[in-house]
Amino acid sequence: MKVTPEHNERMAKLTFASVYPHYITKVEAKGRTKVELLEVIEWLTGFKEKQLEQMVEEETTFETFFERANLNPNAHLIKGVICGYRIEEIDNALTQRVRYLDKVVDELAKGRKMEKILRKA
Repeated sequence: MKVTPEHNERMAKLTFASVYPHYITKVEAKGRTKVELLEVIEWLTGFKEKQLEQMVEEETTFETFFERANLNPNAHLIKGVICGYRIEEIDNALTQRVRYLDKVVDELAKGRKMEKILRKA
């Protein structure tokens, strides 16, 4: 599936506040916790819970969210397909980062071990 410029623009304008509650619902429905979700998001972005809450309150776009993030140096190890897109083939950096986040949340919900999600040796 090819990522279109329109898709990239939609990703940039999407707010973190619009998806965060869905992430929580998804992982909790599968028996994982919000604490684990926060750990995964912090690993990827460097954001602590208070910072995430502030971005939800501000309705921060993903463009701003990832501009402020301190992306984990091992994020490039996140591979596979999410939402029909092969992550490592996405050429738009922002869209790829959004899909990194989607992928690690998906892995958490699917019961993958935390060490694997956090790409630890």
